[in-house]
Amino acid sequence: MATPEKRAAQLREQIRYHNFRYYVLDDPQIPDAEYDRLMQELQALETEHPELVSPDSPTQRVGAEPLKVFGEVRHEVPMLSLDNAFSDEELASFDRRVRERLEVDSVEYTAEPKLDGLAVSLLYEDGQLVRAATRGDGATGENVTQNVRTIQSIPLRLLGNDHPHRLEVRGEVFISRDGFRRLNERALQQGQKIFANPRNAAAGSLRQLDPAVTAQRPLEIYCYGTGLVEGGELPGRHSEILQQLRDWGLRVYPGIERVMGLEGCVKYYRQLEKQRDQLAFDIDGVVFKVDRLDQRQQLGFVARAPRWAVARKFAAQEELTRVIDIDVQVGRTGAITPVARLEPVFVGGVTVTNATLHNEDEVRRKDVRVGDTVVVRRAGDVIPEIVSVVKERRSETCRSFVMPTQCPVCGSDIEKIEGEAVARCTGGLYCAAQRREAIKHFASRRAMDIEGLGDKLVDQLVDLKLVEDVADLYSLRPEILAGMERMGDKSAHKLIAALECSKETTLERFLYALGIREVGEATARTLAQEFGDLEVLMQASEADLEAIHDIGPVVARHIVNFFQQAHNREVIDKLLTAGVHWQAVTVSRHRPLEGHTYVITGTLSSMTRDQAKQGLQALGAKVSGSLSKKTSALVAGDNPGSKLDKAEKLQVPVLSEQDMIELLQQ
Repeated sequence: MATPEKRAAQLREQIRYHNFRYYVLDDPQIPDAEYDRLMQELQALETEHPELVSPDSPTQRVGAEPLKVFGEVRHEVPMLSLDNAFSDEELASFDRRVRERLEVDSVEYTAEPKLDGLAVSLLYEDGQLVRAATRGDGATGENVTQNVRTIQSIPLRLLGNDHPHRLEVRGEVFISRDGFRRLNERALQQGQKIFANPRNAAAGSLRQLDPAVTAQRPLEIYCYGTGLVEGGELPGRHSEILQQLRDWGLRVYPGIERVMGLEGCVKYYRQLEKQRDQLAFDIDGVVFKVDRLDQRQQLGFVARAPRWAVARKFAAQEELTRVIDIDVQVGRTGAITPVARLEPVFVGGVTVTNATLHNEDEVRRKDVRVGDTVVVRRAGDVIPEIVSVVKERRSETCRSFVMPTQCPVCGSDIEKIEGEAVARCTGGLYCAAQRREAIKHFASRRAMDIEGLGDKLVDQLVDLKLVEDVADLYSLRPEILAGMERMGDKSAHKLIAALECSKETTLERFLYALGIREVGEATARTLAQEFGDLEVLMQASEADLEAIHDIGPVVARHIVNFFQQAHNREVIDKLLTAGVHWQAVTVSRHRPLEGHTYVITGTLSSMTRDQAKQGLQALGAKVSGSLSKKTSALVAGDNPGSKLDKAEKLQVPVLSEQDMIELLQQ
């Protein structure tokens, strides 16, 4: 007779297998009554022997205490957005760009429905689910582990034992149409407010502070890819990776296909477009991804989106309305966006009163005027936009839009670089519309590194009008901070100490912290090394800046415009008066590693990887996160992982930590 420990292990394995058959293969082998019997036996066994309960047991999906607030998760591999294609012509342009970059005649794509849900990241370590997070802004999301554990179609432990040590799986959490109907019926019976649509219902359910509430919601998932992979390898094709995920017990949409070229993409899109209303869940388009991973690596990324994927969106509903006025909004990064104020119109299930006009060039191209009758649609079923103007209805009283020259929020100059579509406010340190992002960036680890000044605290400081610019941070008093939400006397004094500590910095960190457009860490370092003095840099002309290697006319213009704004200079003066300082920088032209690229992997014993990176960059080298044949050398510390194998395959020289130290000393 099996021991309780062995029987519990057998039951867990059987239940995981039957979950796989039911949720992943949609092919159950046993009736529900038999499944319930297995679960009841396991529950009884764990009740009798509490020491046998494990975190990945099927009985442990619900049981965590309600949360007070969600924690933050920084994605180790960013969760990027996708570019959209709204027509066959735009899809053809995407395919052409891919083929031209790869220098091939045709490309294989995977084609899959674009679910209208909530993107999540699932982190498995040694096959066990250890963390789940929402996409958030792509770099940082919310920790929703306890809630995700309640979703039956998400395995708490992967099948098999051939998965990587750490595996991040990405998917879309959603509620089916039938589940949404049942959810609202139950809400009506209980006298509760009903949900507007399945997507809102899914998002609201996943963000419940009480996992027991989430467990009652009919949430499902389809997995569509991977992020972080450590201690193991995946197949070389996306379609094969999806099949591998299925084999490990993860749910993948069974209708995903591998298609050849543009013709195959269009055929799949047309087919799914016809089936859209018959599907069990809402979709708003089709996603096409280059199937081969080596081709993806060759294509790379642009801005916040990969070059190897596109979302072909379905046609949106359209309606007629009238433009009452056109004004501008200032975004969190200073982008000036013309917005049309509309007579209310019902489009795509919601009442629309505003529509984005994107930028001044778009207003001119569409020739939208105040008083015009326009066609409005919800692009991608989300963002209302003006499609066209019904010029036959235009009257003589209609007036053209004029872009303001000063920011409507702070009065700083509006800058528009030649060749760029977006105009921007130049008052980055002062503008109230940019205040939150400016402070969060200023306090970030790679900038002023103010420990304890998180996003939620920044929001409180701004909302309470305690901080109007970054310099005001250094005027905060512990007694004021101690009275704020989730802050006590101890936390307040810790933050004041962190602010005091941050005053001692470096010129390159300070320049990066200012948030000058397109001045990242590398450019800030170059400016510090080339000018050595803040006042000299602030007086520099565009010509002075363009004379520096790696600084082009656009970046030079951004820098000059930033320092020309009186508001920005006032904030800088306040920062220096508050005591922010750095050691004098010795201007040096000695850059012996210029033109060389290094990659660092593994754990270093004598310094951090950031310190090693800074040391190499100080000598002119570029430090990358990925290997290629053009990499000068791989610096390998302890536990280097797969990059060491790749370096050997590519015949890239490998340096030990001691080799790198000697290189830096030389």
